Amino acid sequence: MENRQTRIDLTSLKSTIDAIRSEVGKIIVGQHQTVDLLLTALLADGHVLIEGVPGVAKTLTAKLLAKTMSVGFSRIQFTPDLMPSDVLGTSVFMPKTGDFEFRKGPIFSNLVLIDEINRAPAKTQAALFEVMEERQVTNDGTTYHLEEPFMVLATQNPIEQEGTYRLPEAQLDRFLFKIVVGYPDAAAEVDILRGHHQRRNLNDALDAVEPVITAELLATLRGQVHQVHVEDNLFDYIAQIVQATRANKSLYLGASPRASVALLNSAKALATLRGRDFITPEDVQELAAAVLRHRVLLTPEREMEGGTPDEVIAQLVQKIEVPR
Repeated sequence: MENRQTRIDLTSLKSTIDAIRSEVGKIIVGQHQTVDLLLTALLADGHVLIEGVPGVAKTLTAKLLAKTMSVGFSRIQFTPDLMPSDVLGTSVFMPKTGDFEFRKGPIFSNLVLIDEINRAPAKTQAALFEVMEERQVTNDGTTYHLEEPFMVLATQNPIEQEGTYRLPEAQLDRFLFKIVVGYPDAAAEVDILRGHHQRRNLNDALDAVEPVITAELLATLRGQVHQVHVEDNLFDYIAQIVQATRANKSLYLGASPRASVALLNSAKALATLRGRDFITPEDVQELAAAVLRHRVLLTPEREMEGGTPDEVIAQLVQKIEVPR
């Protein structure tokens, strides 16, 4: 892939991203890959699912990203008794007028943090289908559009944990990324302890995090991402990777065309994060697991052997010829 001069001025984008990283870094230790994926999703206008065991700062990281933005923020704790109306809103009878009035639910915000999304039953999960894909809510025949930007950050515990439901495939497909947060290494854990010891109060530390990006600036930066150059052979490369998931013997369910679009859009956003106005095969390779791991299903045989979606994705990406 030949080098070419930058056609898009990415100075503002770089300074904004550096400022967000700096603010998040006031509290979060390490987790550079998680933060980079969140920033990529933000620029690519996509929703994110964050999975990890309790206590690895999934919710805290999402809250910190929200704190760096001057936009509306709401948080919804999903529970087994949560109803769709608790999320979307409900029609309330007004005695004075004799009419019903729609009271908007907490989903009507710019950045929505859904905590433990897999603790709510299928009926409540299905309520998110329309709003995540079409950025609108339909109630009693009336459609209510959400304001831009609109991003869902959802956390979930591993599916084996007590009291969790498997998310429907149609809903998983609406998430741009699934980020898996593991345990910190020993050095990072020492830094976490040191930071915890030095901070008197986490809320005070959160208050010290400054907003650095507005809705208007984000719209401008997303416009720059949209202009990123893509060679024709990279369209083929992305399509080949996604097609390979549908013909793989280890996979019962392959990725949909929505996955191809997600891989393209996120690769363009990652390129700008790296200071480039063109994507490379390495951008696609770096994001393949995050884009595909929640969109494919292993065959029962491969699952019994202890295989993982990440392993299968890595193997199929390795087999596809890299364009140069």
